[in-house]
Amino acid sequence: MRRQLRSRRAPAFPYGYRYRLDDQDEVNQNYLADEEEEAEEEARVMVVPNLKEEEEEEEEKEKEEKEEESQGQETSNAWWQKLHIVNEYLWDPEKRMSLARTGLILVIYFFFYASLAAVITLCMYTLFLTITPYMPTFTERVKPPGVMIRPFAHSLNFNFNVSEPDTWQHYVISLNGFLQGYNDSLQEEMNVDCPPGQYFIQDGDEDEDKKACQFKRSFLKNCSGLEDPTFGYSTGQPCILLKMNRIVGFRPELGDPVKVSCKVQGKPTAEAERAVCSLTRWDEGRLGYRGDENDIRSINYYPESASFDLRYYPYYGKLTHVNYTSPLVAMHFTDVVKNQAVPVQCQLKGKGIINDVINDRFVGRVIFTLNIET
Repeated sequence: MRRQLRSRRAPAFPYGYRYRLDDQDEVNQNYLADEEEEAEEEARVMVVPNLKEEEEEEEEKEKEEKEEESQGQETSNAWWQKLHIVNEYLWDPEKRMSLARTGLILVIYFFFYASLAAVITLCMYTLFLTITPYMPTFTERVKPPGVMIRPFAHSLNFNFNVSEPDTWQHYVISLNGFLQGYNDSLQEEMNVDCPPGQYFIQDGDEDEDKKACQFKRSFLKNCSGLEDPTFGYSTGQPCILLKMNRIVGFRPELGDPVKVSCKVQGKPTAEAERAVCSLTRWDEGRLGYRGDENDIRSINYYPESASFDLRYYPYYGKLTHVNYTSPLVAMHFTDVVKNQAVPVQCQLKGKGIINDVINDRFVGRVIFTLNIET
C-alpha cells in the first residue's frame, strides 16, 4: 500500500532544476514585457510626429499672440511714456518746476510778454486812430490814373476773322457781360441823373452813403450792343471800351475832363529807344513796332466828346460810394487796314495826366494790336 502511494506522488525534481525553471519564466516574462514596450514605443513614434506638429503650431500661435501683445504694450507704453514726459515737463512735483523753470522765472516771463503785448496793442490802437476806412490818409504817392480795356484779350492782341464767328464770339460775350451793370433800367433804379460838366461834390460825414451819377449803356450808342449785338466784330469794325481806374478823391485838374485819344503807334522816341533795353519782351515788342498812320483811317468815340465827364468825380470809395459806376469811352474802329497787325496806342489827355511812363504800360495809356482778317 505504501508503495502504491509513493508511486502516485509527483516526481521529485532536484532543487537546482526548479530554480532554472523559475529563471526561464522570468526570462519569458521579461521578453513579453520588452515586446510590449517596443509596441508602445512604435505607437508613440507614430503619434509623436503629429503631436510635435500640433505643439509647434500652438507654439507659433502663442509666439504670434505674445508678439502682438508685446507690440501693443510697447505702443501703449510709448504713448504713456510720452504723456508722462509731457506731464512732467508741464509740472514736475519733485523739483516743483513748470516748463523746466522755477516759479520766479515764469512770473518774470509772464510780466515781460504781457507788457510787450500791451505795448504792441497800444501802438496798433494809436495807428488805427489815425487811419480811416473811408478815405486814404496819405495820397502823395498815388500814381496818376491807369487805364484798362474791354473785351479781355490775351496779350492785348485782338485777332479775329470776320467770316469766322468762332474767332470773335468770345469778344462779344466779354463785352455783354461787362456792360450788364450799365443797363439803362438798372442805372435809373440805383443812381441819379446828374447835370453834366461839373463835379458832383457831396458834403456830410465821411461814413454817410454817397449817391452816384448814372452812366447808361445807351450812352455808348453803336458800341452799346443794343443796336448791333456783335459790337461791330461781324463787319470788321470792332468796338473797344476804355475806362480809368478809380482813385479816391481824384478830380481832373482845372475843371477840364480827361479825354481819350487813339492812334497808330509809330516810331518810338529816342528816350523810349534808350529805355528798351531795361524793359520786358512784352514792352520791347510794342515799343519797337513800327506802324503806318494810314493803317487807321477812322475812329468814332462814344460819348462823342471822347472824355470822362466831370459829374463822375470825385469818387468817395467803395464803402460809401456803393453804386458808383465808372464812366467809359468806347472806340469804334470803323476803318482799319485788314489782314495785317496794326499797333494802336490810346492815351489819356488832360492836366496832370502822365501818359509817357516807359516802365509802366498802363499808366495813362494802353497799347494793343488789331489784326482783322477777311
